[in-house]
Amino acid sequence: MRYSERDLHFAFASRDDREKIDGENPWVGVSKDQSEIVGRVETMGKNQTSEASSAGRFSIEQLGTPQYPSPLERAVEFSFVRDQDRIAMSPIVGKTHPLSLGGGTASPILDDESFEIAGPRSKIFFNPPKCKAAIVTCGGLCPGINAVVRSLVLLLWYRYNCRQVIGIRYGYNGLSDDAEPPIDLNPEVVSAIHHDGGTILGSSRGAPSVETMVDYLEKNGIHMLFTIGGDGTMRGASLLWEEVKRRGLKIAIVSLPKTIDNDIPFVRRSFGFETAVATATHAIHSAHVEATGVPMGIGLVKLMGRHAGYIAATACLATGHANLCLIPEVPFDLEGDNGILALLENRVNQRRHAVVVVAEGAGQKYVLPGANLKDASGNAKLGDIGHFLRDRINRHFAEKKMDVTLKYIDPSYMIRSAAAHPNDQLHCARLAQNAVHAAMAGKSGLLIGYWHGLMTHVPTKALNGINQRINPKGELWFNVLEMTGQPTHLTGSLTGA
Repeated sequence: MRYSERDLHFAFASRDDREKIDGENPWVGVSKDQSEIVGRVETMGKNQTSEASSAGRFSIEQLGTPQYPSPLERAVEFSFVRDQDRIAMSPIVGKTHPLSLGGGTASPILDDESFEIAGPRSKIFFNPPKCKAAIVTCGGLCPGINAVVRSLVLLLWYRYNCRQVIGIRYGYNGLSDDAEPPIDLNPEVVSAIHHDGGTILGSSRGAPSVETMVDYLEKNGIHMLFTIGGDGTMRGASLLWEEVKRRGLKIAIVSLPKTIDNDIPFVRRSFGFETAVATATHAIHSAHVEATGVPMGIGLVKLMGRHAGYIAATACLATGHANLCLIPEVPFDLEGDNGILALLENRVNQRRHAVVVVAEGAGQKYVLPGANLKDASGNAKLGDIGHFLRDRINRHFAEKKMDVTLKYIDPSYMIRSAAAHPNDQLHCARLAQNAVHAAMAGKSGLLIGYWHGLMTHVPTKALNGINQRINPKGELWFNVLEMTGQPTHLTGSLTGA
């Protein structure tokens, strides 16, 4: 199987993508005239040095100076991307940070804050036929993992002629001598895996020591490692890169953000999110059908979202059926005039049915299993807010002698294990292809981001343990309030709200 010219669209920043960006010209260091002609093939031998001095915390580290001509020069009608081609964090002058990092407080954007644009470079660092690449998938399942693995293998194999590609089994735990052996990956092995959910490589949480993992990479002659995972995986990749640097090794560590919660900062959209929302809408619709099919029916749906309620909020907007949307970013009380029990009671009395959607990380003050409990990936263990609300709502209406029928739906594992929808498949392909371009160019310690319609390079150290969350004062949450009709505040009494 060979890539067509149409397939190449996903590997390179297209003019259509540039035109989607808000603002006249958000490309930093590129004039309007230059941006109009950037489609030309870049002349070999031009300066490839990254302008790291002006990139600040978003500068990208290199293994060394790229010296090999890219084999992609044989393709037609595409452009190489230069290291000085950057996209501004915000194309709107005077705006604060568009992400409410850390729970709703916007941070000012420095004038020169921008991201390096992802894409193929005219010169590369590695000699592809002599390269060995490894792919590892970590953490919980998510739609699209297999699609990413497939695209990584196909681009390495066909466009760069890198024929040594292995798949590490069961997450970071596979990067040790006593782990299950890796599997060889080639186009035949991965040809149809994108139609399946899960991961062909298996996954796990936790990891051996960083030293053990880098020992494994060095011993097995691995030149580039592609890590696919969420915030825990990104932290691990950052530590791997620091150890690789300390030893003076030439190993590229490139990450692809996998989080069904869409909560990795500086990444507008992580793969699998759209599929998760689409699948979640079926659950909400089913809850609505159940609730309206009986007198005084209540449908309760628990969706994924540990610290960020993007799936719950977006699915509520997509269906228009939810009357209450509960997310981690917005606290709520059970009792009181403005508590959710009183609101539900009024809704059922007036409209004879109600639908409640709750993210798994919401209302943890009622169900936390214990202080500072962590899973193997370092994530806080959550209590089960879905079962808690189901039982508490039933008890409340029983005490009120109101004969309600509550149906509880938790589609979490159906969502996690689903195959990616077509639009997510395209997104997975672009992420993977740009990850290969970055690694071949000798870039390391980065993840592939998505910002204003373009793929970008984001240093993993810039994440620094922060999460992207819904801004309770932002447009998304305002739209949810408009759709559900719920009060702005779900705590205290009506007079104190």
